[in-house]
Amino acid sequence: MKLKHILGATALTLLPLAASMTAAQDLPECENCADSMVLMSWGGAYQASQLAAYAAPYSALTGVTITWDESSNEAIAKLRAAQEAGNMTYDLVDAEGPDSQRACDEGLAVEIDFDTALAPGADGSTPTDDFGPSLINDCFVPQIVFSTTFGYRNDVAAWNGAVPDSLCAIFDLETFPGMRSLESRPKKNLEWALLCDGVAQDDLYDVLSTPEGVDRALAKLDTIKDSVIWWSAGAETPQRLADGEAVIGSTYNGRLFSVIEEQSQPVSMLWDWQVFDFDGWIVPTGLDEARMNRVMHFLAFATDTQRLADQAKYISYGPARASSQPLVSTHATLGIDMAQHMPTNPANQQNFLVNEIEWWADNQDELDARFQNWLAQ
Repeated sequence: MKLKHILGATALTLLPLAASMTAAQDLPECENCADSMVLMSWGGAYQASQLAAYAAPYSALTGVTITWDESSNEAIAKLRAAQEAGNMTYDLVDAEGPDSQRACDEGLAVEIDFDTALAPGADGSTPTDDFGPSLINDCFVPQIVFSTTFGYRNDVAAWNGAVPDSLCAIFDLETFPGMRSLESRPKKNLEWALLCDGVAQDDLYDVLSTPEGVDRALAKLDTIKDSVIWWSAGAETPQRLADGEAVIGSTYNGRLFSVIEEQSQPVSMLWDWQVFDFDGWIVPTGLDEARMNRVMHFLAFATDTQRLADQAKYISYGPARASSQPLVSTHATLGIDMAQHMPTNPANQQNFLVNEIEWWADNQDELDARFQNWLAQ
């Protein structure tokens, strides 16, 4: 479903080249296009999947030089600073759903005419129909469905054979002693804390909308605060688990897939109350015509049916297009069936949350400040 429209944004109708592009050899020439791009993403396994699935193939087809900036966790602040300086150094930004909404609301990203700018589905569906509910606002071009969930060491002697089978094991220091690794942001941590403090799923955001509710969540987190190492980059928890620095921790499911399947570390997944989110591209405002043309040419290629299916061969995130799903089978190098590793696999979603994008867009700045003050205490 669509959310808020950005006031004053420029609707992108540039380069309606996507209508017939279904394979790499169909890629049309890009007229009046820049010969380089700077893409902001997240680094690690996810960025590697983007490189393998469509960035490297695009460069090979076009000769375009692509430079990566690995600071999407700071996307909004960096876009604000670039806009204020009048010097937009980023051509395309990978963002989670709530950050895309904030960028759209603040005029940091442009609106896109999806059915004109993007490729149709391989089954003939329009982009609007093919992407469906992942088109969460008019500035966001979806790539994947992912989740933030937990991994844990499966060889901890102090656990005496016990295995975490629910989210609330995070707060059980007696049964599961050891250091936790949690993100140094309020999103997800507050919801998980309230769930494990007895708040019903349907009541989470009503409770969090009050100062007392935030206090309650932070009080629950206080019970483990001395046993938490905080992370800001998604690669930190897998590394800590691999090193034994932490015994349980949150991160993106694709990061855990990498440490479990690719690195063969003694780590297992805990899917209970994973938080689903969308991740995709936003186009910054302030690009000149040649840079904008290049970005839209790349976007039409990088988000077509085959390219999103290809990305799922490298990382356990579900492609945002419905037409891509049938094209995903086994991992490109490991040869393993990817279905069991997808967050959207029914066996993995007995309990789950969907990120409340509008709520977080409205409350993130205030809660970020509150959470950072709490961390500093």
